[in-house]
Amino acid sequence: MSFVDKVVNGLPAPMRALADRHYELIKFAIVGATTFVIDIGIFYLLKWTVLDTKPTVARVMSGVIAVIVSYILNREWTFDKRGGREKHHEALLFFAVSGIGVLLASLPLWFSNNVLDLKQPHVSFTVENISDFFSAFIIGNLLQMAFRFYAMRKWVFPDEMKELQDEFEDLINEEQLGHS
Repeated sequence: MSFVDKVVNGLPAPMRALADRHYELIKFAIVGATTFVIDIGIFYLLKWTVLDTKPTVARVMSGVIAVIVSYILNREWTFDKRGGREKHHEALLFFAVSGIGVLLASLPLWFSNNVLDLKQPHVSFTVENISDFFSAFIIGNLLQMAFRFYAMRKWVFPDEMKELQDEFEDLINEEQLGHS
């Protein structure tokens, strides 16, 4: 039994039912939290060293690395019961959706640095880094998460068996109505 299963099974009945209904979302959030730590760690490592004058480039690079880890974890764990596509097709869709997500996550950072000019020497080191964190990792990640969760379920890891079951049920209902 996985860690998530143990936690879900330990919840009170009403919460357990809610968690069971949103199991993929919980797993997606855990993967997101893991890749968030990777993303932020790499971003600040790059921003405070070799890319100190290019925070948007540092954000894109950290985002790309986090996306690679995210693909592996989402494919093998979050959406392991979905799919049915060939791996190369699925990977292409995943990285296309994630690329759009990285750009969405980087836009608020670019805006705060280049439009609002919240960078040194115009503001202090502390204000710059708080602004970068808030714009890139709060606003940017919220935009990215909403888009990616929808797109992953819709296009990358569709529930093909659910779609077939729905079509079958519709066919049965039409046949029953025709015989009434």
